[in-house]
Amino acid sequence: MDALDLARWQFGITTVYHFLFVPLTIGLGIFVAGLQTAWHRTGKEHYLRLTKFFGKLFLINFAMGVVTGIVQEFQFGMNWSEYSVFVGDVFGAPLAMEALLAFFMESTFLGLWIFGWDRLPKKVHLACIWAATIGSNLSAYFILAANAWMKHPVGYEVVDGKARMTDLWAVLTNSTALAQVPHVIGAAFIVAGGFVLAVCGYHLLKTRAGMWRSAARAALVMTAIAGAVVAATGDHSARLMYEQQPMKLAAAEGLERDTAAAPFSLAPGIEIPGVLSFLSTHDFNATVQGTEDLQRRFEEQFGPGDYRPDQAIVFWSFRVMLVFGLSTVGLSVLGLWLTRRKRPFPAWLSRAMLLALPLPLIAVIAGWLLSEIGRQPWTVAGELLTAASVSPGVSLAEVAISLTIFTLLYGALTVAEIVLLAKHVRKGPEERVPAPAAERREPSLMY
Repeated sequence: MDALDLARWQFGITTVYHFLFVPLTIGLGIFVAGLQTAWHRTGKEHYLRLTKFFGKLFLINFAMGVVTGIVQEFQFGMNWSEYSVFVGDVFGAPLAMEALLAFFMESTFLGLWIFGWDRLPKKVHLACIWAATIGSNLSAYFILAANAWMKHPVGYEVVDGKARMTDLWAVLTNSTALAQVPHVIGAAFIVAGGFVLAVCGYHLLKTRAGMWRSAARAALVMTAIAGAVVAATGDHSARLMYEQQPMKLAAAEGLERDTAAAPFSLAPGIEIPGVLSFLSTHDFNATVQGTEDLQRRFEEQFGPGDYRPDQAIVFWSFRVMLVFGLSTVGLSVLGLWLTRRKRPFPAWLSRAMLLALPLPLIAVIAGWLLSEIGRQPWTVAGELLTAASVSPGVSLAEVAISLTIFTLLYGALTVAEIVLLAKHVRKGPEERVPAPAAERREPSLMY
């Protein structure tokens, strides 16, 4: 094992951990904004109670996401300086836009929302949470656009061994980004919907209070709609993968040779003929390239080397993503059907809703592994190998020390996060929540 191996482990561990909070923040923020909008329109107290209850859970998760996200950028300079030198001119623009525009917007309006309950007019306060959630989604867009460029680099030229941006608009509207952004954000809504369902299921087993039914039904609707978005964008992503990342597609299926009417494997030895070709091109008879044939072509194009990713991880992460994600969406559709026309939640459904917490989280982590490990051995497809991206001056011992520190720190943060969320979930919302002072006073906007 060398410094490159540990650097990859460190970035993988810290990114997976950080990615546990990102989708929940994106989706839960929208859900809280929706609850507050319902209170604004109806004046019903239970919507206010739910807004403040889920708002606290959202803030705990947001804070943890910010703390863990800072480490990601540090690692570019610590362990991946050669990568940073190569992509700095291209990455600088979307990451600067994320920090100076999106994150600044998100954090500023979120601060106004937190401290403005008794100070801001009702409509202004509602606008703050919506502005904060728009900021979080913009933040996701800029980061995903930068990530998409690594898989499908466009709008650049290489000058003196460094990538130089020639077209910012091409980077931000990369076809891979346009497919990836709605897919990831849709998955974020499934994660948030699953989280809300698990919380509601816990409380529905204790009480039949109508507000938990309202929250659960809203989460079921959000999860079902998001599932449709993820399915549609996933189909588009598969076709782009066929064109732009054929090695990843072949590894995800375990396809070794170029194959016409390529089958889709449910598991090793269980195949459905022609389905992979249809998913890739909408043609059951199309030819899909295999890993071994692609390896030979890449050696001719890029020189000697192994251009195949870890096929076992890519193969199984794809299937875990599909099974766990579809299970969550299926649960939401079933829940909507069983609770139609104001029917109560069956006890077994409330228990099943507890599974909606881990299932989508596992699915999005598996999706990230598929996306990033499937891109190997490239950090920038066709331009920069991972082996050439690591910092040359960092020793094995230095990476091992930082990896140990980050692992222990993140382990402690995990315990803190679980304790805080569990404590607040068990406590539940306040019995009665008085209307904010600003609302009772009906203040003028002229102050």
